[in-house]
Amino acid sequence: MTLQKIPDLLDEEIESHFDLALNSERRRSPKILHTQGDYHNKVFNFILSESYMHPHLHPGEEKIEKMYLVQGSFALILFDSKGGIDQSIILEEGKIESIEVPAFKWHTYLMLSDKVIIYETMDGVYSPETWKKMASWAPVENSMDASNYLSILKSKI
Repeated sequence: MTLQKIPDLLDEEIESHFDLALNSERRRSPKILHTQGDYHNKVFNFILSESYMHPHLHPGEEKIEKMYLVQGSFALILFDSKGGIDQSIILEEGKIESIEVPAFKWHTYLMLSDKVIIYETMDGVYSPETWKKMASWAPVENSMDASNYLSILKSKI
């Protein structure tokens, strides 16, 4: 994967976004860098360790998600169509620091450190109806089953 120029973050921005994540039900906070209607999407995600992201895929040939580790460590989990784990890849400083998720591939993230910053890019004009498809075989975020499912996933990596 071609190395992406990752924009700089100020210490105040990092602190502010982790404060927002701490007070968010989802335990994460995005810093969106693109404007509505842009084809090339760029976002920083500030994610706390207990955040659960509903497994999903991006339906569109152009929707190849590129992730760049900025701080902390996390595991990218790739699933088959029935929710079985195909692969888990750990991203950490000095080892694997970037990865591409193919279009139409089920995936989620598991935070392995208390605070994680990921810079993500993906092509395609954002529309909430077509941007991602959520896995029917996994619990929705903030549901009664989400915490247990997150624990099960963490035990498998």
